[in-house]
Amino acid sequence: MKLHGWGRYPVVDANLYAPKTTDALQRFVKDRNHVGITPKGLGRSYGDSSLGNTVVSTRYLDHILAFDEVTGIVHCSGGVTLDDLLNIFAPSGWFLPVTPGTRFVSIGGAIASDVHGKNHHREGCFCDHIASLQLLLADERIVTCSRTEYPNLFHATCGGMGLTGIILSASLQLKPIKSTLIDQTTLKAKNIEEVLALFEAHADKTYSVAWIDCIAKDSSLGRSLLMVGEHSPDGGYLMQNKPPIGLPFDMPSQLLNRFSVQAFNTLYYNRIMKNAVKSKVHYTAFFYPLDSINDWNRLYGKNGFTQYQFVIPKSAGQEGMTKILQLIAASERGSFLAVLKAFGKQNDNLLSFPMEGYTLALDFKVDPGLFPLLDKLDAMILDYGGRLYLSKDARMSEVTFKKGYSTWERFQSIREAYGVKGIFTSHQSKRLGLD
Repeated sequence: MKLHGWGRYPVVDANLYAPKTTDALQRFVKDRNHVGITPKGLGRSYGDSSLGNTVVSTRYLDHILAFDEVTGIVHCSGGVTLDDLLNIFAPSGWFLPVTPGTRFVSIGGAIASDVHGKNHHREGCFCDHIASLQLLLADERIVTCSRTEYPNLFHATCGGMGLTGIILSASLQLKPIKSTLIDQTTLKAKNIEEVLALFEAHADKTYSVAWIDCIAKDSSLGRSLLMVGEHSPDGGYLMQNKPPIGLPFDMPSQLLNRFSVQAFNTLYYNRIMKNAVKSKVHYTAFFYPLDSINDWNRLYGKNGFTQYQFVIPKSAGQEGMTKILQLIAASERGSFLAVLKAFGKQNDNLLSFPMEGYTLALDFKVDPGLFPLLDKLDAMILDYGGRLYLSKDARMSEVTFKKGYSTWERFQSIREAYGVKGIFTSHQSKRLGLD
């Protein structure tokens, strides 16, 4: 069958299996004819990290196994989604410690990508809140690993893109909240210098994220709207269950061009007339605005898109972001979905993406002239000591990967030690020289 990631690029032929029990999954792995198994959650990674010749889905491993009402630790299967956890526990005053920009991600996928959110500068990555996880290895063993048990395997699995085994379950520390509302302040920034200064000025806020205009030039280069937020102390535990808007067909890719993006960006930036606007919003609007549109990836047309996300160190901050934005603006390939965040210190997970600095994510529709631009951006980002996010990647070179992730050899040695190298693979891992 044909499979693709959320970016709908690339599209590959694959055999997809979805065992309904852990026993069935073990039997599947035992069959040595399936050398080259690619684990898959909900398929919300953007590129080819969950694509392979033989793909095994964990969608039926979706059970809540235990919950401690005192500590807030939930033990659940790897196929449970962030949406499941929110629907079950948010009405009782518990929230995800870290969440990406969609709630339709499996626990296994969140661990494999070591996802981050709008609070990395304060609370780190998703896996920083994982107490332990259960991993199915190639020899059918189920290993419980944590920071004290099999710590090398734990730090390779967290952010390891499914290349160390299949994540069967995990114990996650939830955080207490007093309502499901967010006290939000939107701040208007005239350019990249101003928005970076605002990030620093509001570093004490739990959540911060900026929408950035990547087409604006000159004195308006990098003009932005910065949203900062805190969990509201009042408002009750209201849940929103509005049906999402449907997008039942692919939009013509010609509609997404520099003129339409420029018009959208101008309107979006000028929707805020004051320097600062305060509001109270539901957590779904603050964290997951795009989840309100079913299949929003169809906006980019039948050829799909790639999300290009990079991080550069804080020391390169303003200079690096200025040069990068100048190149993007000059290309006239600006994205209307461009998100800027500040990262805190990196963790000990070998292939985890964040490092202390700034990260920018942009969506580009796939067309013949795109990849030469991205190659130029790759070189700039490496020169500034940065790297690209594996969960968004669909085309980075082996050289770019290995320069950005200096611990890749240690990661490989751990895979070899546990007998999973060559068994758990993906199109991405082969492209990046990890097989």
